[in-house]
Amino acid sequence: MTSRDQILADVRTSLGRSAGQAPAPLDAPLLRGARMDRGLYLQTFVQRFEKLAGRALVVPDTASVVPQLSALLNGKHVVASNAPYLEACGITDLSQVKSGFTDREALRDACAAADIGITSSDYALAETGTLVMLSSKQEARLISLLPPVHVAVVPRSRIVANLDELLRLLPKPAEQTSSMVLITGPSRTADIEQILVRGVHGPGEIYAVIVDDATVTG
Repeated sequence: MTSRDQILADVRTSLGRSAGQAPAPLDAPLLRGARMDRGLYLQTFVQRFEKLAGRALVVPDTASVVPQLSALLNGKHVVASNAPYLEACGITDLSQVKSGFTDREALRDACAAADIGITSSDYALAETGTLVMLSSKQEARLISLLPPVHVAVVPRSRIVANLDELLRLLPKPAEQTSSMVLITGPSRTADIEQILVRGVHGPGEIYAVIVDDATVTG
């Protein structure tokens, strides 16, 4: 018996198994339910998001998104994802906004030159102030990662309590996307002396525009 065989035999013995025995099925994951009133989701998300140095902007409807962002976008080079929700908000109609990319190299060049990247957000987690993005042809990850400022537009109806509630709604994310990105505040890192620096590995500024429109479902 080789050393490898002996190690594996010892592991099987510790687990009470024999060679060739199939492992027992795993227990179902335990997901806890939401522990807060649904009416507090928006307030909690805003508080947690801004505590992480993000800025949350709440608007009453999709028509209010562009006016709310006009000062931020004025004079800036902006790239936006192909998400239909951004089109519904009128963002992709703005003259300074580039969107509709189908070529990856063109998208990369546009993001590298942009001051601001605008995306939608598939979900938001209230308890942690986290934006959840599912990568797709409509929602390229690069737009939320490369420009120095990231703006995410999300309907209030897409705010859930926490990761557990999200996984109840989306139990198998890998079947819908190649990448589920959780964004909690702007990019930050610290060196060995623990000096915090923002914007090294991603956007240094992040905005969440929350559309408080009860008629919006996604």
